[in-house]
Amino acid sequence: MTGSIHFPRTKTANFIATGGAVPARRPSQAHRFRNRFLRHRLGMFGLTILCLLVLVAIFAPWVAGYSPTEIDFRLKDVPPGREHLFGTDRIGRDVWARVVFGTRVSLSVGAVAVGIYTTIALILGSLAGYIGGRVENVIMRFTDVMMCFPTFLLIIAATAILPPNILNIMLIIGIFGWPGMCRLIRGQFLTLRRRDFVVAAIAVGAPQYRIIFQQILPNAIGPVLVAATLGLGNAILTEAGLSFLGLGVQEPTPSWGSMLLTAMQLPILEDMPWRWIPPAVAISVTVLSFNFVGDALRDALDPRTTVR
Repeated sequence: MTGSIHFPRTKTANFIATGGAVPARRPSQAHRFRNRFLRHRLGMFGLTILCLLVLVAIFAPWVAGYSPTEIDFRLKDVPPGREHLFGTDRIGRDVWARVVFGTRVSLSVGAVAVGIYTTIALILGSLAGYIGGRVENVIMRFTDVMMCFPTFLLIIAATAILPPNILNIMLIIGIFGWPGMCRLIRGQFLTLRRRDFVVAAIAVGAPQYRIIFQQILPNAIGPVLVAATLGLGNAILTEAGLSFLGLGVQEPTPSWGSMLLTAMQLPILEDMPWRWIPPAVAISVTVLSFNFVGDALRDALDPRTTVR
């Protein structure tokens, strides 16, 4: 019985066997993510709008042209025109300037609040998912208790107790917004800690902090990033709702929600649409843009989905 011995191919042999063609390199995961994200039309539209809003917030004094708090009773309820693009309100303040400066409030509240509750959720969710046992039971039972109460009602109760200012609004939304993301992170850790690369890291005696921050967390960050992006829109809606109820950012600080509050009278709704349409459109476009970007991130991170 004869047999043959197979030697491994050298690079030269592979080059000859392929006819001199250089095999194409497989694109990296980051490259695939970038390509899928850039092909998402709605996501790119939302990202463009958000970039413009950030620029507007940064350069608000130059974009607005007027002070958002300057009062001139001679210009009371002036309709839109050359001097005042979106008209003026009941005490002569420029509506365009207040919408522009309101961008700062909404974006800052959304970013800080989401940053706070994402940090809380990462700490609690990773501890519950990785350590397990009594630690998981305590954290998750506390999370279940928090989720039994409507988040918006808890936020309203807290804002009714604390002084209504932008810092407290950020803290309150951040403190009460973490339970849902905590459950998400805990689920990711429960799934990933049983994967082969984590089991191998544990077997070789890698420190726990290295396993958490170098092995599990980078692989769990995708869903967290999507949830945080969508949460930005929800935080902006929450701030606008609180301001509309008179519990959020107070006058004279411009806020889209407070602008809607001052316009909630039937004569204004019917005869002065410039008082309420600009802030309403600003809220809708901003939240919709965050949702588009969140959908794009979700589709780009999941290879099973079709990019639209």
